[in-house]
Amino acid sequence: MPFLSQSIHDTLSFRLEPWNRSFQFWFRVADIYSGYKMCQLRTRFIKDDVAREVLWEKQHEIAAEKIFSMCYDLGGLFLKGAQLIGKPDLAPSAWVKKLVTLCDNAPATPFSIVKLTLEEELGQRFDLIFDTFDPHPVGSASIAQVHRARLRGATNDVAVKVQHPGVRRLMMTDINNMQAFVLFLQKTDIKADLFSMTKEMEKQIGYEFDFLREADAMKRIRKFVYAANKKPPVLIPREISGMTTRRVLVMDFIEGIPILNLEIEMVMRGINPSGKISDAAKKNILKNLTNAYGQMILKSGFFHADPHPGNILICKNSEVALLDYGQVKHLPEYLRLGYANLVLAMADNDPLRAVQSYKDLGIETSSTCADESKELLQLARSMFDTKLPPGVTILSPFAEDSSLQKVSVPSFPEELFSVLRTMQLLRGLSVGMGVNYSCAEQWRPIAEETLHKAGKLKDFELRSRKQGVLRKKLGR
Repeated sequence: MPFLSQSIHDTLSFRLEPWNRSFQFWFRVADIYSGYKMCQLRTRFIKDDVAREVLWEKQHEIAAEKIFSMCYDLGGLFLKGAQLIGKPDLAPSAWVKKLVTLCDNAPATPFSIVKLTLEEELGQRFDLIFDTFDPHPVGSASIAQVHRARLRGATNDVAVKVQHPGVRRLMMTDINNMQAFVLFLQKTDIKADLFSMTKEMEKQIGYEFDFLREADAMKRIRKFVYAANKKPPVLIPREISGMTTRRVLVMDFIEGIPILNLEIEMVMRGINPSGKISDAAKKNILKNLTNAYGQMILKSGFFHADPHPGNILICKNSEVALLDYGQVKHLPEYLRLGYANLVLAMADNDPLRAVQSYKDLGIETSSTCADESKELLQLARSMFDTKLPPGVTILSPFAEDSSLQKVSVPSFPEELFSVLRTMQLLRGLSVGMGVNYSCAEQWRPIAEETLHKAGKLKDFELRSRKQGVLRKKLGR
């Protein structure tokens, strides 16, 4: 009877868990949202700018604690949400300080379950597979955790990625709740097609549960990046043959420090984190990372779509390692070329080319601005470039001067969301490292080459553009 009672309890808990998660989500989100709405109402009656700012900062701190608690307690999709919104260019500093710690410090699956999963997936006893295995994960994220180990008879360490049990079912529940919430936001606060973005997120996250697909993507991107460069701008792990299943992925272990710990490491080595050596290293890191993404997105069309800080390591000589290929994206030809054209529009400050690029990409907009093309170019920069305007540290879509408050986006291609998310994460890295640069300007030559090869940029126009860029650099 006790066994039967426990079985009934487990079955009931399993069936009720999605309902419990939904209740937790809506209860907590309503609390956070209503707090901001009350603060917004109160600030309307305060004329002093400083007093208003103090009130907002207090509200951000209160909300940060609540958001952190929700993301940590519920895990799953909310950890990914924390990675996306907890960026210094998008979120208040109080949010960033709390949410940034969730990048690779999610609740871990107990080692006993990890061991059992490995034996089930790889079909051998644990001690016949590994010589050594660290039971404490080097990182734990929303879908899986990674352990450092050494295979039997090997001389180098490997990274063993193991999927959390039961996480897929819960994340699908989270996505459905998130989609309902963004539909509400579209009607109240943000004039943009957020629902299409969540549909693309649903599709991408679904792919992340298949590590066989991830291993294939990692191999494909590694082959492209290493073949396209004499010295690859980023290091990419190599899959260990025969050691991958849908829930387990074994690959090279790359030694490095998380990019979030870069300044701490510099201080430990006696390097001034605000000095010239530090500044040069940061610029080099971002240059290499940006170059890799420019090649992947514009030349290949198949790219790593999850450059949050937890997936980036800094190795010897400031080399950059790019990890986790669960979220990758293949852009159709028309989107790849349309985006290349938009890159040129942003790099050249060309509103007319930006308007044409929106049409090519299938982005629908609506505006009553006097100079709509200029505002569309500004919107493109806020979405798809890393550079921030002078004196600006946060581009909040809720701000009164935000482009999204002036231009509505009733339709946004789902497939372009991965590019948008990637650019937002890259900008968050640049702001966090204190390096304000334009990826569009860095990608200009790659975009020109891409369009020229596709017959979209004639030889004469290409020569004229290069001469114009040279004159601009010489200040003529």
